[in-house]
Amino acid sequence: MTYTVAVVGTGPDPENPTVEGFAMGYRHAESFGNNADCEVVACADIVPENAEAFGRTFDLPDEHVFEDYEAMLAAVEPDIVTVAVPPAVHEDVVVDCARSGVVSAIHAEKPMAHTWGSARRMADACWRRDVQLTFNRQRRFGKPFREAKRLIDDGEIGELRRVETTWSDLYDTGAHTIDLTGMFAGEAEPEWVIAQIDYREEDVRFGMHQENQAWALWEYETGVQGVISGGKGSDFADAAHAIRGTDGEIRIDSDTGNMLEIRRAGDEEWEAIDVDGEDLHGANAEGREYGSEYIDRAAAEVVDALREGRESELGAKNGLKTAEIIFGAYESARKRGRVDFPLDAEDNAFEALVEAGELEYVPDGAADETDD
Repeated sequence: MTYTVAVVGTGPDPENPTVEGFAMGYRHAESFGNNADCEVVACADIVPENAEAFGRTFDLPDEHVFEDYEAMLAAVEPDIVTVAVPPAVHEDVVVDCARSGVVSAIHAEKPMAHTWGSARRMADACWRRDVQLTFNRQRRFGKPFREAKRLIDDGEIGELRRVETTWSDLYDTGAHTIDLTGMFAGEAEPEWVIAQIDYREEDVRFGMHQENQAWALWEYETGVQGVISGGKGSDFADAAHAIRGTDGEIRIDSDTGNMLEIRRAGDEEWEAIDVDGEDLHGANAEGREYGSEYIDRAAAEVVDALREGRESELGAKNGLKTAEIIFGAYESARKRGRVDFPLDAEDNAFEALVEAGELEYVPDGAADETDD
């Protein structure tokens, strides 16, 4: 069958992406449109000119270009809705789509939500209505990460002990890297996290504050640990991802220049693993945005899971594990101690600390106003 796909949150000009609007709606539409089982049929954006430009790009009829996504749902009744709005709006759109009774699957951009409570409410709303909810953590499908996972599963480094990440932060890029750590760890449940953050220079991405520096350590129920060092001091490891086992190590994007390499116990030299030229960010589908191939693979996973009636590896179940670590890390910084899961803080502790003035952060322009 052919699944009809609608996009909520087209974004502005995709040729000029910014941290205010990255136009990921275009990337979603391209990837679902390239799937033989899908047809992009409608879009909605609260900025009419953005929706109209998107409609022209994808040859949508004028009556399928909307400012109001609820009107779009009622008129078009799409099978799949992709959501590329800012994180703080995810819950409203996702829950409304789930409650519409016409949508079978919702595929949203990362990060999952703006608060822990919001993330849980989205997942619950979709589970209650048997609507598939997935998130665009497309790097899972890159060959450096898939091959690293294969090496781990094949026992090439013995038992996995720890994954160290330096290419990261907690909230934005961390939505990918913490998710990848969970994939390497066999999708185990996280048990606790301890973390600290620093925020002294304004950094707002997609409407959310982003810490300047972070350190976090967490542990899964299996005993495997994850470590992230972002910002200053992030050169503590010798690769973007250093994966340590009892009988060897794997490095992704290592200091040697290899994208993927392994050194087994007893070996002196690292062995490079062929990943067909793919890197951290994605393969380049011909004539399209760099990294689009990874998003194509994510879209294919969404469609395949829907057709087969199975839990997608991009689904809310795994998404909540990543979100709990992120929001748990912020809660650890707030309470100055380890946070054991399940996390009972409904908010975003980092945003709360910013609002309370408890960080060194000075908003842009505030220093000039003080000088006056």
